[in-house]
Order: sequence, then structure tokens, then C-alpha cells
Amino acid sequence: MLQALLFDLDGTLADTDPIHFRTWQDLMRGYGLEIDRPFYKARFSGRLNAQITADLLPQLSEAQRLALSADKEAEFRRRATGELQPLAGVAEVLRWAESQCLKTAVVTNAPVENAAFMLGVLGLADRFDTIVLAEELERGKPDPLPYQVALQRLNLEPQAAIAFEDSPTGVRSAIGAGLRTVGLATTHPPEDLYALGVVLAVQDFTAPDLRQLLQSSCPITRFSEPRSA
Repeated sequence: MLQALLFDLDGTLADTDPIHFRTWQDLMRGYGLEIDRPFYKARFSGRLNAQITADLLPQLSEAQRLALSADKEAEFRRRATGELQPLAGVAEVLRWAESQCLKTAVVTNAPVENAAFMLGVLGLADRFDTIVLAEELERGKPDPLPYQVALQRLNLEPQAAIAFEDSPTGVRSAIGAGLRTVGLATTHPPEDLYALGVVLAVQDFTAPDLRQLLQSSCPITRFSEPRSA
């Protein structure tokens, strides 16, 4: 039976991709790189900043890449203030999870400051049992380690949880940890997510197919009905 829901942050709990894209686009232009959407999806989406900067700007020293990453994320937070909104249906799914006594976690490649900022702006800072930050681990997504750590903290086996992801990097991480994974088609089309092995691809958390999947995995009460005291 379902016992936990594990959520990615960027592109899953909130559609942050347009803000990240514009920020990276403006920043990389200063280094003579023009970033379009296909290039962004292939080389930026879901990856750690350290991987992105080492890949695209190998001429920079480690200290310069760290400074660049810090500048980028500060600019992202500035632009996101007042613009960031939770993906449709997030609050309802979290209320349903609480009514079912399900555990919840955030598992993210986002930098520590960004994760705290986004969860605070979204009003979700205190809604999760644990928050796993890949930046604090030996390996981030697409390695399965972040999701394995989440399962360890929640004391659960993979079959007891469902993960929600939007990027190939995140999907590979979740599936690699043995999790059933739902794809959010905010950054990649459903067909790409299905090709990676997701059990379902949806536009947001209001999708009827998602409600059906959750109810069939945890049929204690109906999705729209709060659990009685």
C-alpha cells in the first residue's frame, strides 16, 4: 500500500523553468553563448549548477564557476519573487496525502538557498516530513542516491512510495531508486517522459488520471473526501 509521496521541486511543485531559462540565457550571453529552448532542455534542465558550468564554461576556475552559480541563483530568486506559484493541484494533493497519513518529502537538485526560498514563497516550508538536498550529498540526480536517502529517512521500501518528477535527470534518479514515477509535463513532453519509464505523465496535479492512480494505490478514502476523525 502507498505510504509516501516524494516530490521534486523545480518544475514539479512549481513551474520554475521559464524563470531559470531566462536567467541562464541572459547570464550565458555574457560569455558568448546563446541558449535556445532545445539546448536548455538538453544541457541545463535538471542538472546541478556545478555540472552545467563545468560542461559549458571549462575555461573558468572552480572559484569563478561557484561565483557564477551564486550570481545566477540570486538573480533567479530576485526574478521569482512575486512570480512563483505552486503548480495547479499541489495543495489539494498534499491535503489528500495528509488525510491518508502519508509521509511526504522533497527531493531536489536545487541549491540550498533556492530550495528554502521556493518552499517559503510557495507556503510549503513546513509541509514535508523531510527535505533531501542533492547539494549536500555525495551525488545528485540522475544518480538514485537522493531518492534512496529520502526512503531511508522515511524508513520505507521503494514500492511504498510514488515520486513526482519533470526532467529526464529526475526521472532517471527516481526510477533508478526503484520508485514508481509520475512525470509532470512542465519541461518535457509526455512522450519523452513515458520513454523514460514513468507510469503516468500529466500536465499538473489536477489530472483525473493522477487522482485515479493515487486512489487505487491508497483506497482508504476517496480523493475529495477528508478522513473522518
